[in-house]
Amino acid sequence: MTDLETRVAAPPAPPPPAPLPRRAVPALVGYAAVRVLGLVVLAVWSAARGKSALTLLTARWDSLWYTRVAELGYGYQVRLPNGDVHSDLAFFPLLPWLERGLHAVTPLSYAHAGLVVSLVASLAAAAGIYAVAEHVYGRRVGVCAVLLWAVLPVAVVQSMAYSESLFTALAAWALYALLTGRWVSAGLLAALAGLTRPVGGAVVAAVWTAAAISFVRERSAARKDGVRRTAHAPSGTAGASTRVPFPFTLRRLLGVLIAPLGAAGYVLWVGRRTGGGPFGYLDVQAGWRNGFDGGYAFARFVADKFTSFPSALAGAGLIAGVALLLWLYVSGVRRGQPVELLVYTGIVLALALCASSYFGSKPRLLLPAFPVLLPLAEALARLRTSRSALVTAALAIVSAVYGAFWLNGSGPP
Repeated sequence: MTDLETRVAAPPAPPPPAPLPRRAVPALVGYAAVRVLGLVVLAVWSAARGKSALTLLTARWDSLWYTRVAELGYGYQVRLPNGDVHSDLAFFPLLPWLERGLHAVTPLSYAHAGLVVSLVASLAAAAGIYAVAEHVYGRRVGVCAVLLWAVLPVAVVQSMAYSESLFTALAAWALYALLTGRWVSAGLLAALAGLTRPVGGAVVAAVWTAAAISFVRERSAARKDGVRRTAHAPSGTAGASTRVPFPFTLRRLLGVLIAPLGAAGYVLWVGRRTGGGPFGYLDVQAGWRNGFDGGYAFARFVADKFTSFPSALAGAGLIAGVALLLWLYVSGVRRGQPVELLVYTGIVLALALCASSYFGSKPRLLLPAFPVLLPLAEALARLRTSRSALVTAALAIVSAVYGAFWLNGSGPP
């Protein structure tokens, strides 16, 4: 009897993954639905109070400063009765540049152009957040991270003519470029982020940290490879094999050099314009009573809340909120989040919480710190789809109502 060889067909190769834009569609659809809900609630609430939702989104607070810069350029300042000087040099130029460009090619006003830029940037930010979260934790966590960012209590700022959405989009995609080894793209995006908000230095720090870590790893790998070559080299050739090649990467070097150009360029320009030299921008911020004091002013602000009973509840809420942020950050460290994300998030949190700026601004200043949401996104992703959808829907309603109440009240300064 002849043994017959049984041929078993090899299993078919798995299909290649869909392109990133297609994989991000569910997250973007969910994000858009949440933001539309928020805008509808804002429009209804504002109409009931005799206000214009469009005006609230485009022509109040910082949006007025950005619009003025877009229309007239820099040079405007307001001197307050107490002697403080509020200068438009405190506002970084990328958003006004985009407003001016869009106004030039469309019939939109500068204010409405700013709103369009922010709406588009918010979608780009959602896509970038998805890309980062999916790369680190998988597709389901990516969707949940985007939805959590969409339902934050102050998420209505994402739909305002402010620079938070634009900055978050640039920062998220810069971090994704770092995670995927695209050094030049990361450097360019970091430079643009540095032209958007003062916290752009957090993106630069992430680029530099990632570059330093990759250099050390490559150097270590090259040294180990050199040791292995020496161990296996024929007699008499060991001396030539012990030389360790220098892990020089031109693209990584370009990314490192490009990253700080945006922030450094604007700060130096302000210093030259004001005559204050390299520290001229700090003088401009001092005119707004903005500075870094390690959190002393914020701690005093919270402590003052406990002088009476009603405000003590607000003080307790602030302490709980800060504790939650720190716990989430520590959770990210324990879960082994990439160092790039930890460096970026840590600096954003530190600048937001430890600056002596307007305390009502701190919630919106924390919007770019999206990696802090990743532990919550992991927890939400572990729930059954029906439960996670129910939780997200409930949070979306609360966020929409609070956003409408907030903008029709004190609003984000």
